[in-house]
Amino acid sequence: MRDHVLLKRAGALLAAAATLLPSQLAAADTSLAVGVWANYRYVQDNTRDEDTIGDIADEALIFYADGKAGDDEGNWSYSAELRIGPGSFTDPANNSTGDSYTLHKAWVGFDLGPGTLQIGKSQVPFAWKTVNFWPGDGLQAGYGDQMDVGAKWLFDGDGIDYQAAYYHADDWGETSTDTVDDNGHWGSSTTYRKVQTVVGNIDIPVAPGQTVSFSAQAGRLQDLTAATQDVSGSHNAWAVHYQGIFGAFYAKAEVFGMERDLPNDFINSAAANSVVIADEISNLRGGVELGYRSGKWFWYIDAHVAEPDTDGSTAGTIYSTSPGFSYNYGPGWIYIEVLSQDGFVDRNGQVNEGDFDAFYASMDFYL
Repeated sequence: MRDHVLLKRAGALLAAAATLLPSQLAAADTSLAVGVWANYRYVQDNTRDEDTIGDIADEALIFYADGKAGDDEGNWSYSAELRIGPGSFTDPANNSTGDSYTLHKAWVGFDLGPGTLQIGKSQVPFAWKTVNFWPGDGLQAGYGDQMDVGAKWLFDGDGIDYQAAYYHADDWGETSTDTVDDNGHWGSSTTYRKVQTVVGNIDIPVAPGQTVSFSAQAGRLQDLTAATQDVSGSHNAWAVHYQGIFGAFYAKAEVFGMERDLPNDFINSAAANSVVIADEISNLRGGVELGYRSGKWFWYIDAHVAEPDTDGSTAGTIYSTSPGFSYNYGPGWIYIEVLSQDGFVDRNGQVNEGDFDAFYASMDFYL
């Protein structure tokens, strides 16, 4: 019954969106698609999974809309993705819908001379996101597959590309802290959220198929614990990253640092409940990703490391690895992936120790 209600809501959303599209959409280069995915997972050292031999879950229905239109005086484009179901990579307690459906992205782009302006929810131009499907962003944790709401400028220079953006918040609504694929690392709807963030990235080619890039972002944190909901915290991060393609092989590498000055009211609220949280958090992280393509097969591995640099932290250096492969069987992909890590990054960006090992087998198809 609940899934039926979600589908009805999705249909209503799509119907409403269709009535708002301009008349030139009929002549636009438009792509509409729908997909479904689900996942088998087995968590090691989990009593329940040892008894049940894992679970088949994380199902989702996904709608895609992409297109481009315009005339000689200017062009515009759009891209949207609506996910419905528990496998949407969204958190109902911290997203704008309060349920298991969300807009992963939704932006409109305008070609302005040598660049493009995108307005809406789009990919944050900071470092790179991992390839792994279910293991997710590893120890990038908040700085990988970020999808925030604001405006982004993309400029294709003479060999050097630039991106600059202002994101008013990391999701729709007044209290949402959900960035979908990269969620669970920017506070919560009852603590604080990321707002008023400026981001910049520059991609510099250093050899055929190889690029070195520099990213930076800085913004503020809005407290959600007090009635005033003051914007009293701040955050910043930097990254140096590399990407190279060598025939069927490719490689990525990155090193980045982050700092957060958490909102005072949030710190005081935690202390009142006998919870001690560092008001200033910082750590250094790094990662590599290697991939190889052969026909319909794609083999890859993500590996990350995080080093805490927060006063009072008792955690040591933590590591994660996520090897896997995918097979394109025609209308979709089959993924086999493994995650192993001896630590994690919490909602405040703090590095913590803790073992976790899991196996994932996923399948999707698209129409």
